[in-house]
Amino acid sequence: MSRLTLRITPRPWLMLAVMVLGQAATTVVVATPAFLIPYLHQYEGMNLASAGLLAGAPHLGLVLSLIAWGAAADRYGERNVLIIGLALTVLAVAGSMLAHGFVMLGVALVVSGAMSACINNASGRLIAGWFPAERRGLAMGIRQTCQPIGMAIAAIAVPTLAIHYGILGALAFGGALTLIALVCCVAAVVDPELAPRTVAALGSNPYRESWTLARIHAVSVLLVVPQFVLSTFGLVWFTVDFGWSALAAGALVATAQLLGAGGRIVAGIWSDKVASRLRPLRQVAIAGVVVLLVAAAFGWAEWAIPAAIIFVVASCVSVADNGLAFTAVAEIAGPQWAGRALGTQNTGQFLASAVVPSLVGGLIGFVGIPAALALVALTPAIALPLIPSELDAQRTATRQGRSAGNRPTSSPAR
Repeated sequence: MSRLTLRITPRPWLMLAVMVLGQAATTVVVATPAFLIPYLHQYEGMNLASAGLLAGAPHLGLVLSLIAWGAAADRYGERNVLIIGLALTVLAVAGSMLAHGFVMLGVALVVSGAMSACINNASGRLIAGWFPAERRGLAMGIRQTCQPIGMAIAAIAVPTLAIHYGILGALAFGGALTLIALVCCVAAVVDPELAPRTVAALGSNPYRESWTLARIHAVSVLLVVPQFVLSTFGLVWFTVDFGWSALAAGALVATAQLLGAGGRIVAGIWSDKVASRLRPLRQVAIAGVVVLLVAAAFGWAEWAIPAAIIFVVASCVSVADNGLAFTAVAEIAGPQWAGRALGTQNTGQFLASAVVPSLVGGLIGFVGIPAALALVALTPAIALPLIPSELDAQRTATRQGRSAGNRPTSSPAR
């Protein structure tokens, strides 16, 4: 630990704010190519297929590097990973700005995405380490709002910057935000100290101990399907099936996203109150089945206003599980495996998000959106029996030297 780190007074809430900033900044980096598609198509003459490949390039980098960054956080600590990873992200963004030609730009964007993945797992480890169990759900819920915030920032800023300053200006925006986050990490982030009883469990592999974490990963993959179906096809549903204007439908989707971000915080507070992540997760899965079936019914009945209301509700329910599962994984895996476990968690969800739009889009072409929503309700239904029991989760967490109520010590040294 450097002497500079030892002088920093640990402030968990400040570190949480820095993590939200950092994750939002890297989300802008990853999302920028997607919001450049209209500019690339209209002003640069790029066809939509090629622009779509560039939009997916950072996500490829994310998927390829998440587990590796998690392992690095487990081995070298959150502070080191955050500082090195964010610095490399800034350099990768600069490289994308200097890239010439489609192939070189695509490679640079893959690298940008891969470097930006440093914060996904390290931020979760940091928050789980500094916040006690009774506030950890709230803290992780706040942390989970950073991606919708980043998407909203990118949606507003990137198209405008592209028109006025071209591709370079749009790419530079995410790099500048990441540089600010890097400076904040240097000034504020302190690794949580390992509690004494974790030392005996340093070599324990939670995946060998039980299927608990694997089951939570599978549950999260299933529960992310409704989230991406609603966010991807909501605009199409209300413009095509109900004849709404693009502006009105876009406002509805944006409202659902913003309320969903707040819903993540509410779910975190709820889990703190009941001292459980898995019971609320189970109830969210049940609610997911119900709201999707109701949305399908309103779609078949062609009731636009009730469908809009249930769409917003379903969107909030579909994202409520994210923070619950993320927190549960960090708690159960323990401080020496949390990075790898969170990397596995995120990798599964990113892979699902890459597959869902094309598969469900084809399904909608055959049966229509209401029937597709009814079929998508099967995913939370299948997830229900896979959710581990509280007893199984507690046993696995105990083997890792960390129970749900284990508080981190406040010393800044690791």
